[in-house]
Amino acid sequence: MAGEIDDALERGGRAHVTKPPPKTAPAQIRLLLRAEKGSTRAVARRLGVSQRQVERYLAGTAKHPRPALRRALEREVAKAWQPRVRQRARKNAAARTGITIETRARFGYSAPVGTTDDPRMRRLTVHLPPEYAGRLFDAAQAGAEDAQLRGIVAEGLRDVYFRDGGHRAAALDVSLTDIDYFDVSF
Repeated sequence: MAGEIDDALERGGRAHVTKPPPKTAPAQIRLLLRAEKGSTRAVARRLGVSQRQVERYLAGTAKHPRPALRRALEREVAKAWQPRVRQRARKNAAARTGITIETRARFGYSAPVGTTDDPRMRRLTVHLPPEYAGRLFDAAQAGAEDAQLRGIVAEGLRDVYFRDGGHRAAALDVSLTDIDYFDVSF
């Protein structure tokens, strides 16, 4: 199951689509069928319905999905719509522009004696440079667990925000837990 960071990366990619996805259920099914290279079984698996139900939508005998199928269609169509446009935006962020992270989460610290290391909730909006964006996109593409993605984000926030690019708190280490919300733009 995808975690908060993976979902935020997906939402961030959707901001770059150039035209709206199909609205009708049959058109959405056809889009998913193209994405799955013609396999009605794979489309049915993605949507959580029977293969026969997918075939009914393709034949035109079914046109109005029930609420659960409508939600599944919206979710899966958003993932399959304009993949090259979203991929190009990710490559640009990883090579040139970086990403902006907005989050409210609990940050824990390991710091030298005499400083506070109690975890506390913080709301941060931080721009991470392209090298962290690239690592984050590569890990998400490879199917990394949410803990690994959190580690990359925590490392980026540590270096850019907490250590201020190496100007302060050199011995500080940061952990990211209890995400309240997490949003990414690129």
